[in-house]
Amino acid sequence: MLFASALLERAGLARDRARTVADVLVEGDLLGHDTHGLDQLAGYLQQIDDGLLATSGDPVVIADLGACLTWDGRRLPGHWLVKQAIAEARHRLLAHPIVTVVIGSGHHIGCLQAYLKPVTDAGLIIVLMCSDPSATGVAPHGGVASRITPNPLAAGFPTGGDPILIDISSSTSTNAMNKRLASKGERLKGPWLVDADGHATDDPRVLSGDRPGAMLPLGGIELGHKGFSLALIVEALTSGLAGRGRSESPPAWTASIFLQLIDPDAFGGRDAFVREMRYLVDLCHDTPVAPGNAPVRLPGEAALARRRKQIREGIQLHETIIPALTPWAERFGISLPQHA
Repeated sequence: MLFASALLERAGLARDRARTVADVLVEGDLLGHDTHGLDQLAGYLQQIDDGLLATSGDPVVIADLGACLTWDGRRLPGHWLVKQAIAEARHRLLAHPIVTVVIGSGHHIGCLQAYLKPVTDAGLIIVLMCSDPSATGVAPHGGVASRITPNPLAAGFPTGGDPILIDISSSTSTNAMNKRLASKGERLKGPWLVDADGHATDDPRVLSGDRPGAMLPLGGIELGHKGFSLALIVEALTSGLAGRGRSESPPAWTASIFLQLIDPDAFGGRDAFVREMRYLVDLCHDTPVAPGNAPVRLPGEAALARRRKQIREGIQLHETIIPALTPWAERFGISLPQHA
């Protein structure tokens, strides 16, 4: 983490902001999201170098009604913006049972699951979504050309034990995973893409060339109306509420962000909420499974187990990360991690 923070600081970020971005990236890797952890850092450094990721300044308040707050993120680091928004929302929960923060024109926020646990540890509910109005990659259901992004949505719920930590995309794959597999000549685990002629395929190379295809919405060819609907919800609550999005054709990597914190104490009570969620978790765990299948697990369980193991035994970085960061380390005069 110190290595990532040092790179960002040398690139121009203030120390506290560099540390925040690095923390979120490392947390993404700890949880097992290795396409949205430190794998993104080289891209961020290049964006700073190109003047496309702002290294200073603060978000501008567009609207503030107490329980709802809207910021212009001014292309500031998305990780720092989300952490600032969470801190502000937690403070405002003292006066409001639900606080919503919407951010337009921010920058990439990385792995959504990386933000959830500190909030659920406080006994609160968190909902987080983002979209990138400067990019595409996913076809609307029934289409063969990309129009929207994977549009992830995440939510965290306290249970009295390990929290439920949901982090899903509304698409069958992600741009980062497709690029990684295409560069290695590998294929996806299923026909999650569509070529320009409308045929489902597992070959990520169909996403480039003169007639590129697209990712399918979650549900694929037959049930993609479900993923497409989820994507539209994300688009509406991020870019729509922010009033900044695809209609403006942003010229570079950006992010529209929706964040909501909920205090269960303002409803049926926090103890009652945890009791209900604990009962639901136990009910799901006790579900019979087919012979030879693993027991049912709740969203976030595998990620938290992986996190505990990597904290104990050391983090496993994807093989492409250190080579991508080596030129930046040499440029800034920073030593590579000892075990890289």
